[in-house]
Amino acid sequence: MSLQIDAVILAGGMARRMGGNDKGLVELQAQPMIKHAIDRIKPQVREILINANRNQTSYAEFGYKVISDEDSGYLGPLAGMITAMGQTQANYLLVVPCDCPLLPTDLVERMLSQIEKEGADLAVASDGVREQPVVLLLKPELRDSMKAFLDAGERKIDFWYAKHNCAVADFSDQPNAFINVNTPEQKQQLSEAIAK
Repeated sequence: MSLQIDAVILAGGMARRMGGNDKGLVELQAQPMIKHAIDRIKPQVREILINANRNQTSYAEFGYKVISDEDSGYLGPLAGMITAMGQTQANYLLVVPCDCPLLPTDLVERMLSQIEKEGADLAVASDGVREQPVVLLLKPELRDSMKAFLDAGERKIDFWYAKHNCAVADFSDQPNAFINVNTPEQKQQLSEAIAK
């Protein structure tokens, strides 16, 4: 039996540093940022879910199921992950943010390999310098643990996964893979870098 892996792209935030513009829909190289993320992960997973708390109609136009946080109030990435874990029947859920247009094309393969090697429950990606707490591959049955953590008023994902058997997948050979775009200036810099 082959493992089934679904993905959720997190586009549920307020994007305050992007002037309140919905980051996933901000254009980079003439395409909405989320489209870059979709193109990168689509060949790696069975189904894609999009977690969005506004502009749901615009996100639905990409052809994937759009889910909003079960808990209202913009509680951060954990809320989107919890919602997605409740919507998948897959063995693993890949979590990526909508503002990482250069995600590795072998993201799932390498994260899964690290999980299997270490007998872990989840893996977090590292660019070789720091861990990327919103790039995770995890078992959906971790949902209750994450929900309890959020319900206790906690928000920091790395504090949550530190409580579990978490493998670190090293992507130091692709140092730009997790560049994320939070401000108009970063968008401009990345656009210029891609164009070179």
